Amino acid sequence: MMRPFTAAAVQVAPVPEPLTPEVVTRNIDRCLDLTRRCVEATGAELVVLPESCTTGFTPDCPTERLWELVSEVPGPVIRRLADLAAELGVHLVVGTYERGPTPEVVYNASVLLDPRGEVVGVYRKTHPFCSEAVDGGGWVTPGDTVTVVDTALGRIGMIICFDGDYPELARIQAVQGAEVIVRPSALLRSADVWELTSRARAYDNHVFVVGANATGTDSAGVHYFGNSHVVTPVGHIVAKAASHEGWVSARLDPAEALASLTPGSNVGQGFDHLRDRNLDLIRGYREDLEAPAKSAFPHA
Repeated sequence: MMRPFTAAAVQVAPVPEPLTPEVVTRNIDRCLDLTRRCVEATGAELVVLPESCTTGFTPDCPTERLWELVSEVPGPVIRRLADLAAELGVHLVVGTYERGPTPEVVYNASVLLDPRGEVVGVYRKTHPFCSEAVDGGGWVTPGDTVTVVDTALGRIGMIICFDGDYPELARIQAVQGAEVIVRPSALLRSADVWELTSRARAYDNHVFVVGANATGTDSAGVHYFGNSHVVTPVGHIVAKAASHEGWVSARLDPAEALASLTPGSNVGQGFDHLRDRNLDLIRGYREDLEAPAKSAFPHA
């Protein structure tokens, strides 16, 4: 069962220079510095870093070159971050590109490190954004598994950025017992969409969502807006950053998660989106849920 603890989302700006081994090292240095300062200031026991924080989201180089600059998991790229998790005694979520079995395969991964610095969870983005997906001319091969990890804090589900647009993924994690969903991101749309999707996934499934979004400019000149946040199981944002490098934190208490219908209200929460699902309806329309589909509206 989940226990009360402080969670933090740290937003980091990537080095806005062409990717080299030195740039990767400098990105990791920045993540180490901000994570250490965040934990010292907040006492956070769970810290979430942004998507692809070791390189920046848009690599602006061929997939084979990116493959050379990153590593397998566990491996050299996250080793120093694992050492920091052990030094601070925290759970640390790191967004990083992961080297696949051949130079044509790079995964967009989220790595969960425990307070010993051990890798206890790896999630590979199952819904790459259109510009990053390898079948759309990008560099990321999609993953095909759901990751929920038992930790001393509670059960932690793992998604990455655009995954948050897909309610099925978060719902599977909630059904598997996730109490907190971590969402490393480098969102390329609006702050409204970023907030909407995190709040929806939290509210749909009565889970906490900790979203760490990139800020600054990456090596391809793409800009990010930050606005990292912590969302409660009733869809309420209890911590929200601006666009600066830094962090936000909040206390996550399971005893208070569904204590009232709306934040601070005297009216109790009477429904449960998981318990109250109409399973007969879901079974009856399973083929529709699994069928290929596309929007009826024209789009690029």
